[in-house]
Amino acid sequence: MAVAPLLSLKGISLTFGGKPLFTDVEATIGRGERACLVGRNGSGKSTLLKIIANVVEPDHGERIVQTGVRVAYLSQEPRLEAGATVEDFVAAGLVEVDDTYLIGTFLQALNLDGSQDIGNLSGGEGRRASLARALVSAPDVLLLDEPTNHLDIPTINWLENELSGFKGAMIMVSHDRAFLNRLTNKTFWMDRGTLRQREEGFLAFEKWSEEVANDEESELNRMNVKLKEETRWLARGVTARRKRNMGRLRALKELRVQRKEVLANKVGSAKLAAESGKSSGKVVINGEDLKKSYGEHKIVDGFTTKIIRGDRIGLIGPNGAGKTTLLRLLTGALEPDSGTLKLGTNLTLTYFDQKRDSLKDEETLWDSLAETGGDMIMVQDRQRHVVSYLKDFLFDERQARAPVSTLSGGERNRLLLAKLLAKPSNLLVMDEPTNDLDMETLDLLQEMLSEYQGTLLLVSHDRDFLDRLVTSVIAVEGDGDIQEYVGGYDDYVRQRGEVTGTTAPKEPKKGKATTRTAKKSSKLSYKDQRELDQTPRKMEELSAAITALEEKLHDPNFYTKDPEGFQNSSKELVSTKEALEALEERWLELEMMKEELK
Repeated sequence: MAVAPLLSLKGISLTFGGKPLFTDVEATIGRGERACLVGRNGSGKSTLLKIIANVVEPDHGERIVQTGVRVAYLSQEPRLEAGATVEDFVAAGLVEVDDTYLIGTFLQALNLDGSQDIGNLSGGEGRRASLARALVSAPDVLLLDEPTNHLDIPTINWLENELSGFKGAMIMVSHDRAFLNRLTNKTFWMDRGTLRQREEGFLAFEKWSEEVANDEESELNRMNVKLKEETRWLARGVTARRKRNMGRLRALKELRVQRKEVLANKVGSAKLAAESGKSSGKVVINGEDLKKSYGEHKIVDGFTTKIIRGDRIGLIGPNGAGKTTLLRLLTGALEPDSGTLKLGTNLTLTYFDQKRDSLKDEETLWDSLAETGGDMIMVQDRQRHVVSYLKDFLFDERQARAPVSTLSGGERNRLLLAKLLAKPSNLLVMDEPTNDLDMETLDLLQEMLSEYQGTLLLVSHDRDFLDRLVTSVIAVEGDGDIQEYVGGYDDYVRQRGEVTGTTAPKEPKKGKATTRTAKKSSKLSYKDQRELDQTPRKMEELSAAITALEEKLHDPNFYTKDPEGFQNSSKELVSTKEALEALEERWLELEMMKEELK
């Protein structure tokens, strides 16, 4: 039975900066439908949501809303004017007087002080206040633009539970896969100016997008074959049959135009790569019984950890629990009150700042990358032109001379990634790098970090991103309670005995919750499996190098001709044998781990 639409769009088109953003958009949303609106950064998702909210007027088309239907809209960047308290601001969204009790409920859930002046809130607090205002209005249609940005995981779980019981219609723009997987039953896909629709939730989107990409690739291949055939025909000449074949010649020209349009519409991807630089020591960070307090407030209370080269550690916890403080302690930027911290040798640290303080609004993108001037920069020990490097991160050539202040949140993140990833490092510290990134760039970032040979410390509230990437989770629970769990976010939930969205009582623990070798998974982690797969090849290479060195040293004339070379080769033989022995031990350890897990 078809759902009667509460809101419809008919033939909506909008041009931005002289270029069509989208054309002839048709869409409906009915009661009980929870739709996600997905697409690349800059594709027009937020703008279309503003048209649905009646905040922006389209160039053409019609927005139709059923009589009496209330629409609430959470903007990605809400405007808040000083003068009212947070409580008054949220209360302005109320429709029913009897629902006043909801104000306190939402203020508490979103960790907001109702007596605070709305004009004094930070960006994240302002978004939470705007979310509370939208929720208390009990709308028929709820429009949410990046609702999970600046929310910690417990609050995201609360919001999921709240929205899962919502009886109206809902359209969400979000990069949080886990959030969309749980909530949505319909998908709008803004793809190169066209809105595609599917009566399935986000869980089916990846398969759908692959089908579309495969169809387009097949069409391009068909065009290529047809173009070659027609071009061969043209090469034989049309003069003798000119009148009869001019139509075929015109068709060939049209085919070339069509092919050009197909190629022009192929979506590009950011090219992300991180150079790990020189290898650090095996033990990167060794912390014993670390403690840190500010007055009576305990941040870290007796935390112990050993982080090994190549580990990818996720840090999670409520906002304000002390994740950034712990990061600073572990990297040596902050002295502990007590306990000992030892950092490994040859560490080269790169820090991705959540606030993006290393970007200056008044600087151009060019100046931000080429800090010493000129048009060339060093990227992982080789020279690149600034504009060419910016294109790797999906920036247009015209943006190179634009100020940083003109960039969106997602573009700022990409610029900061471009700036930091140009520098070799073997310890990468990333504080909320996923905010405002589209899903394709998130996938590329995850892939790049998976391939990164150094050590990663990652603060994130993106549960799917953590599950795909990290080898263990450090949970900063508040009041100094910090525990470590093997695996990703889902593993943390299982080991902690929680159900997502609820908090089960925890047994008091001290130090680390478990060791990294005590895996509860049924298979090796991505990192360990990759290491196991690559180790035999490395062992063969080392064996071949040992054979070559031994043959070289067996030459009776080698020492006489080159005493220094003989000594160097002897030392190299010893170190190579030691390296092979260590690899063999590690291979045996991984094979035993694999068998135990089976």
